[in-house]
Amino acid sequence: MREYVVCSFDSLLRSKVLPWRRHYRFRITEIHQRCLIHHRMSKKMEELSPMDDSGQGDGSGDSEEDDEPKICQVCGDKSTGYHFNAMTCEGCKGFFRRAMKKPTKFCCPFQNACVITKSNRRQCQSCRLQKCLSIGMKQELIMSDEAVEKRRLQIRRKRVQEEPVMLTPQQEAVIQELLTAHQKTFDMTCAHFIQFRPLDRDLKGISNNNQEQNNRKYSQTMRKAEADISAFRLFSTSPPISSRSQAVETKEVKQLSSSIFTSLPHFTDLTTYTIKNVINFGKALTMFRALNIEDQISLLKGATFEIILIHFNMFFNEETNIWECGPLQYCMDDAFRAGFQSHLLDPMMNFHCTLRKLHLHEEEYVLMQAISLFSPDRPGVTHHKVIDSNQETLALTLKTYIEAKRTEPEKHLLYPKIIGCLTEMRTMNEEYTKQVLKIQDIQPDISPLLLEIISKNS
Repeated sequence: MREYVVCSFDSLLRSKVLPWRRHYRFRITEIHQRCLIHHRMSKKMEELSPMDDSGQGDGSGDSEEDDEPKICQVCGDKSTGYHFNAMTCEGCKGFFRRAMKKPTKFCCPFQNACVITKSNRRQCQSCRLQKCLSIGMKQELIMSDEAVEKRRLQIRRKRVQEEPVMLTPQQEAVIQELLTAHQKTFDMTCAHFIQFRPLDRDLKGISNNNQEQNNRKYSQTMRKAEADISAFRLFSTSPPISSRSQAVETKEVKQLSSSIFTSLPHFTDLTTYTIKNVINFGKALTMFRALNIEDQISLLKGATFEIILIHFNMFFNEETNIWECGPLQYCMDDAFRAGFQSHLLDPMMNFHCTLRKLHLHEEEYVLMQAISLFSPDRPGVTHHKVIDSNQETLALTLKTYIEAKRTEPEKHLLYPKIIGCLTEMRTMNEEYTKQVLKIQDIQPDISPLLLEIISKNS
């Protein structure tokens, strides 16, 4: 009987409309209900439904029970929810949207009484549209094309955010190369530090006093040292009485100079050692070796101080403000005794405290060093675009690593904080150069390698 009805209905579609055609409407609807009673909405339709412009979602808020059939009220096909105020399928939903946006008027070739079904719904657009309106579909619920595209874009962004972030094989290779270069060039045990000239700490700790006393004491020391050395140099320019007296005067000048900054000899050896490590770190990187020698020198000159700062932050104890470097420990007093002033030391302490509190991984430290190294705005750089592209690759790798490896709820704030620390180091770099040149004028014990590094701004 079911086959007979369907065959009879198909034959009627090929013939003219007959007066008794309405007789089949109830029967066909019943057949579709029986065929669809045990079917659920497909996954594809569920995914498409949230992106429609019907304002009704996927129909999940319907009062009907899950096991009750959902039939399109226009054609009898399976419905995906309420669209434009009526229960319809995806096909009728799209048809109604297109019909309402087009100024074309449809005309029924028959008697404006066509029975719309899943199989014949495309044959008479006029009757199909009238059926959409008769069941309550509303034109004012149709969103504009711009609004639909905006909504789809929001859904795509949401899906991308929900997807887990993964490092690409290229990014993993970059990180591994940086780690290998860092581990080969920087000794985390600091075993070589004991081979440097001894760190003179006979003087009383300076940082125990207040800052005004420190600055006043330092200024007095600097003025006295400059005056004494100038007097010795002026005296030495006069005709010497004898070669013996000249030798005595030269010895006295050296003794006076060496007595000013007691920690400077040790810091000079330490700086020379770390500069060599920074150079070897850069030479171990493929991106760095691909540059010409002029750009390599310019990048190393500009980034050496910053890379040393980042490296020593790994040894910094944020609770005691002590750099725990294997067999030796350094405090801010040691840098003060080496001749550095508070204009540099205060921001440096704040920098180390801020960066250490981020609790960076070793991967993040080495990426930070590499970003500092590949700065295209260093003096003397010629191939700006290449270096800028390298820095962008490293910055994106750092951002992706944080998103992929970090689980903290505020991990999205870590990347901008790291960039802020990099910016802060640029300011300290300029002050460091000024103070080193000032120390060299008073006590010429700075290593030639360090003088060559800071010569970019001299």
